[in-house]
Amino acid sequence: MSKVQIKVNDNGSLRITGDVELLDGKGNVYTTKPSFSLCRCGLSKNKPFCDGSHKGHFHSEVRVPKVD
Repeated sequence: MSKVQIKVNDNGSLRITGDVELLDGKGNVYTTKPSFSLCRCGLSKNKPFCDGSHKGHFHSEVRVPKVD
């Protein structure tokens, strides 16, 4: 099984890269590409996919906490 990467973009989407199956709440499969972005701001008109609506309207910079 290949490794899937999920990147939390600053002020934007979740970027998914790899062989992954995306399902809705009832188990229906979305058609995806090898790399796609999921909306994190709630403003997309194409949910669950990002359409860029977040630009200038969503601010979030998530970082991995440092472990001592």
